[in-house]
Amino acid sequence: MNKAFVRESDDVAPRCPGCDSPGQEVLPDTLAAQLSAQQRLGLTESAWFCGFDRCEIVYFDAFGRSVQTSQLSRPVWPKDPAAPLCACFGLTAADIEQDLAEGGVGRTRACVQRAQSPEARCSVTNPAGQSCVAEVQRYYMRRRAERG
Repeated sequence: MNKAFVRESDDVAPRCPGCDSPGQEVLPDTLAAQLSAQQRLGLTESAWFCGFDRCEIVYFDAFGRSVQTSQLSRPVWPKDPAAPLCACFGLTAADIEQDLAEGGVGRTRACVQRAQSPEARCSVTNPAGQSCVAEVQRYYMRRRAERG
């Protein structure tokens, strides 16, 4: 078929210049909460979060400019495994590991419930600019499966 008649995909989200992972778009409010004014000057208003844990880039824009983990004032998940998975309420991987060791879900469930409440401020406190619920649940289920 002639390529002139094939529609190209409109889904061309920028990819991280460090690892080529697709980025998660973040709002200007998220960037303002996570970065200093000086750091934000280096990025366009449209920016993306790189969620690949082994990549040093945290935020990047469509022009390849970026902010690295070493430039942040505090650690962020998943770049630093000790950082909270839930930035609003402070749930860490260690808390989830403790739930698993005890055979319960108390801390994890409480965090998920709070993260779904009006008191959650995920779009600002979470470096990825979105609710932590999916990430908390994914981490819990993965670690539970790994434990057998």
